[in-house]
Amino acid sequence: MTVSREQIMTAAIQHLNEHPAASMAQLAEAVGISRATLHRQFSSREELMTALGHRAHDQWHQVQVRAGVTAAAASADPRVIGRALDTLLDGLVDVADEYGFGLTDYAMAVHPELLRRSDELEEHEIALYAAAQRAGLLRADLPARWISNTVYGLLVAVRESLRRGDVARREVPRLLRETFLTGTGTDTGTGVGVGVEGGGRS
Repeated sequence: MTVSREQIMTAAIQHLNEHPAASMAQLAEAVGISRATLHRQFSSREELMTALGHRAHDQWHQVQVRAGVTAAAASADPRVIGRALDTLLDGLVDVADEYGFGLTDYAMAVHPELLRRSDELEEHEIALYAAAQRAGLLRADLPARWISNTVYGLLVAVRESLRRGDVARREVPRLLRETFLTGTGTDTGTGVGVGVEGGGRS
């Protein structure tokens, strides 16, 4: 049976989320193909991880598009900004759930093109957090980049909690938002958009 490149990547993602340090031999076994077949599609583990990284970044970008991050960052309307934050945080949970291994993978963290894309995507979110600060939704005394790093840390917590089965998947968006707002939100922020319109997912 012929296994496509896409099928290999999908199976590799599932295995890496359980075993982030898996070797090419272990990944081939998990996919159900020989190591030689895997190497015909990806010459090295680095090449495979880079391909998976681009796929994860594509999903991250789509989350930002669906949330309307760019438009919200240019807005002064707390409701627009709050809705964007809600949608963004929920979408980032999906990315962390599917590509959690990539959050701490060294090869993905240092690859020049992936690093460039990551920095670019993060800057869009930092602009949104800054807009939320100006709108009174998030604390103005925190650097916007610190807020971005806080979200990243919470996404690692999402990954670990789901991997270990510590929380139900449907509860994760609520837990993420409430934890996020405990440290970064304002009294106004907790009542306008953020944490109100997203709701938990079933």
